Amino acid sequence: MMHELLKLKESYILALSTGLKSVMATVVAIEGSSYRRPGVRMLIFENDKMVGAVSGGCVEKEILKQSQSVFLDNKAKIMIYDGRYRLGCEGVLYILLEPFSPDAAALDALETVVKKRETLEIESFYIKTEGIQTGLGSEFHFEGENFAFSNIQLDRALPAFKQILQPRFHLIIIGSEHDAVQLCQFASLTGWEVTIVASVKDPKTIANFPGANQVLHLQPEEIGLLSIDNETAVILMTHSYSADLKFLIGLKNTLPAYLGLLGPVKRRNQILNDFFEFTDYCNEDLVDVAYGPSGISIGAETPQEIAISIIAEILSVVRKEEPISLKYKTSTIHSQITIDK
Repeated sequence: MMHELLKLKESYILALSTGLKSVMATVVAIEGSSYRRPGVRMLIFENDKMVGAVSGGCVEKEILKQSQSVFLDNKAKIMIYDGRYRLGCEGVLYILLEPFSPDAAALDALETVVKKRETLEIESFYIKTEGIQTGLGSEFHFEGENFAFSNIQLDRALPAFKQILQPRFHLIIIGSEHDAVQLCQFASLTGWEVTIVASVKDPKTIANFPGANQVLHLQPEEIGLLSIDNETAVILMTHSYSADLKFLIGLKNTLPAYLGLLGPVKRRNQILNDFFEFTDYCNEDLVDVAYGPSGISIGAETPQEIAISIIAEILSVVRKEEPISLKYKTSTIHSQITIDK
């Protein structure tokens, strides 16, 4: 996931400023079941601190132990973790451990890709043999260039695990009341990029919305100028019928992945009827992605529970999954959306 990579990048920059070396651990292949899929990563530092995780906690201590040789000799290696005879997941994990020291050009290119909301590719060269092997390692592909994780010479004849990372999912919350604050916090913890759209008369700032990436004070007619793509969800929650309607009209030419409407069914029907009455033309598919009342039925009562309900529905819509208890699911529990290629 893009947000996990960005967290690792921030931790790497902080460690670099204190002179600490870093080792990247990447799950490049799996046989059997596992807590996470190939492409999950974590960083290990010389002071034995770790950021991120590749499992539910059963593998990380072994990764820390195995990483010590990488710090000493600066050589990448493959670690094989066989969980078939341990508690927890029953799979075999192939984990690439490599020095991580991307240069300033790589970090700048990554920052540009994030700002432009573009995809990036990471390619890891590995072999399913435990230990040190010449040519093991990973590189970024973005901005038309390749940026290696370190100065190790890669052997591109080795098998490669390729992963496509999509831009962070973007949640636009139109509203600035207490429930918007709660939704912002939970969305941020999920790893989403969050934009708060408040009234031009609202004095609130980003300090009022923990986890928000930006707070914009916009008129309804300005909302359509925001970048809204198929990796964006929009929630109308101003608690003013007229304001929600005006913003909905402002969204008439957009097509987010999800459009959430707060309030009961009667309010949803009324606002959609008024939308068509006051709109000469619109993106006809917009109504197809409108969900109201927003959220799935989990008995939510508090603003925090409602936020969880809304985020769960957005995930189910984007991942094309029908919400059910996992105890009744006979297929894989992971999303069928392919992000690793």
